[in-house]
Amino acid sequence: MSHRYAIYAAPGMGNTDTTGTLLRERAESWLGRSVTGRATPRGVPEGWTRPAIDRITHDARRYGFHGTLKPPFRLAPGHTVADVATATARLAASTPRVTIPRLTVSRISRFYALTPGEDAPALNALAASVVTGLDHFRAAATPEELARRKPHTLTERQRTLLTELGYPYVLDEFRFHLTLTDRVPDDRQDQVEQTLRHWFRDCLDRDVTLGALALFVENEPGAPFRIHSLHPLEGSR
Repeated sequence: MSHRYAIYAAPGMGNTDTTGTLLRERAESWLGRSVTGRATPRGVPEGWTRPAIDRITHDARRYGFHGTLKPPFRLAPGHTVADVATATARLAASTPRVTIPRLTVSRISRFYALTPGEDAPALNALAASVVTGLDHFRAAATPEELARRKPHTLTERQRTLLTELGYPYVLDEFRFHLTLTDRVPDDRQDQVEQTLRHWFRDCLDRDVTLGALALFVENEPGAPFRIHSLHPLEGSR
């Protein structure tokens, strides 16, 4: 069985705030799934059916509500998931909680996500420390994995990051986002954006505390990602 692991931001888990809790409730209801495995009400905004939502959230639902810090990776030889969990806990214990400022709905290419509404240097620094500080646990990408990233479509810098860290959108190419949909057809984008802005209206333009790092696992290719362990951010400011 080929497991993959990832380190994600999980708003609404760990040391959080009321906005973070509400955000997770709304996001899991929109996606129709919780990464904890608990039963989740499957929301149906006005003007939609649940099958219509499921069609535009297939991949987003499989990954679960999260913000990527260290993208999915296979374990390097000689390491175990317990090693990753221990190192993640150590990193989290020395890192203060950070804020996702002024949450907003954004379109990224053809999918929709929640993103910071203003610069978030502390959040970017956290992502950089996670992606580099835990990289020795990552097995080198295979030629097939590299090819799936379509390196011919990437910039020179992105190809370098892909080669060195296994993913092209890290460090200076990083953009924090909490994915809400798969690619949305052009003729549905206005409707989807308006729906999301209404669905998350009580969370938008507010700061959300990120209180923990979450270690996620994919038990086999195509399986839903689920949370393996949660590691509170406990460093003093």
